[in-house]
Amino acid sequence: MKTISYLGLAILLTFSVFAQEDDTQQGRQAPNFKLENLDGDYVELNQVLGNGPVLLSFWATWCKPCLEELAEYQKIYDEYKDKGFIILAISIDDVRTVAKVKPYIRSKHYSFPILMDTNSDVARIYYAQAIPYTVLMDKDGKIVYTHLSYMRGDELQVKKKIDELLKE
Repeated sequence: MKTISYLGLAILLTFSVFAQEDDTQQGRQAPNFKLENLDGDYVELNQVLGNGPVLLSFWATWCKPCLEELAEYQKIYDEYKDKGFIILAISIDDVRTVAKVKPYIRSKHYSFPILMDTNSDVARIYYAQAIPYTVLMDKDGKIVYTHLSYMRGDELQVKKKIDELLKE
């Protein structure tokens, strides 16, 4: 029984290590991309840069922590959108689950753009090997913060970083 407890603790600590800030991309210029939104229009990263911080949130409908994170990001978006802040929520749902994206987003009344990356091409260029994965960049497209996973309270760190970027 003691061995199982130690094994459980080791797994929990390992997960906690992975649910941390990933600084390997910080300072890197965000690669440009063009993805389709829920209305069938294309959104290009370079076209939304310049007004304020941009947050990319890689997520999927089958990922419970992703859905919790999106709800928190809506609150942050509501607070900062008038200051130039934008969120691009990038769904990596594939052909099996992509039909669930639009109904889910509409049911939650999310007001930030939802983009479709069904082949995970953009996720790959941002090294989003697991989700949820957050990339925050300044208004010029320089990556300033990345984070893998989501636990309640992680959004506070994101909010702090956005505050810092808006003061620049």
